[in-house]
Amino acid sequence: MSLVNVCFNKVKKDCLKFIQSQETATEKFKDKEKMIKSFLIPLSFWISNKADIKKPYFVGLAGGQGSGKTTISSIMKIILTKYFKLKVFKISIDDFYRTRKEREMLSKKIHPMLMTRGVPGTHDIEMMLNFFKKAKSKNFRNIKLPNFNKAIDDRTHKKNWYQLNEKPDVIIFEGWCVGAKPESKTSLKKSINSLEKAKDAKLIWRKHVNTQLQNKYKKLYSELNCLIYLKAKNFNLLQKWRLKQEHKLWLKSKNSSNLKIMSKGDIINFMQTYQRITENMFKHMPKYASIIFNLNSKHQIKSAVYKSK
Repeated sequence: MSLVNVCFNKVKKDCLKFIQSQETATEKFKDKEKMIKSFLIPLSFWISNKADIKKPYFVGLAGGQGSGKTTISSIMKIILTKYFKLKVFKISIDDFYRTRKEREMLSKKIHPMLMTRGVPGTHDIEMMLNFFKKAKSKNFRNIKLPNFNKAIDDRTHKKNWYQLNEKPDVIIFEGWCVGAKPESKTSLKKSINSLEKAKDAKLIWRKHVNTQLQNKYKKLYSELNCLIYLKAKNFNLLQKWRLKQEHKLWLKSKNSSNLKIMSKGDIINFMQTYQRITENMFKHMPKYASIIFNLNSKHQIKSAVYKSK
């Protein structure tokens, strides 16, 4: 029996149980076993070969909104923990969004569009760099990390933050713009959609976001040991997947009050703030990502390209 099959037999129950928890009555995952056996187990073998017992191995996982980062990173964690016996910590760049209050200040000081979470400049970079530094420290101490609740568009109370009590072997750092690089100044001049045209005619917002990528985010992403990219076919497909994602969020949270669940129109506008960087990632990230998972229109991994040995 191959090692992949041995691994699959050990993790199958937990992986399928997690996938089931992500399904709704109308939305079911297809080809689950194939995704695990053909793509996520080989990826986990690749990562386990690179993991260093002395310091955490930082895995960047990028992909457009709704591309499946949470599902894939969660299954990776199950496999790496259960079969490879590695200590794995998983967190999203989204958890490091600035608070509503901080973004409100940015929106008044720099540009109103910075009130909307998402783009570089709306995360707390110092907090992330500090986390990376502490995680790599020889004298590891407990780390408390924020937990962002998208349904209220703000951080949760500190009592609900992540508590990292021991040094991980692997840290999975996922997010839509993880590993993104800045654009050329020339390409910034042309508005990419109606939102930019109407609300950023003077290019203040897009120039600010691009500068963030050039400086602080470049420093942050240079800390990653590898970068995995979930590549969708196009931006329209991501919009469709993101709408489904919001519907799931609504189903899970509909009994709560004080929610900031978005309508279809809100999501289309919201995603326009993501479009510029997402389109740039489509073009350039396959050239420098360590591994590319190509996704088909049904949200499944259709092929994998390993560019880093």
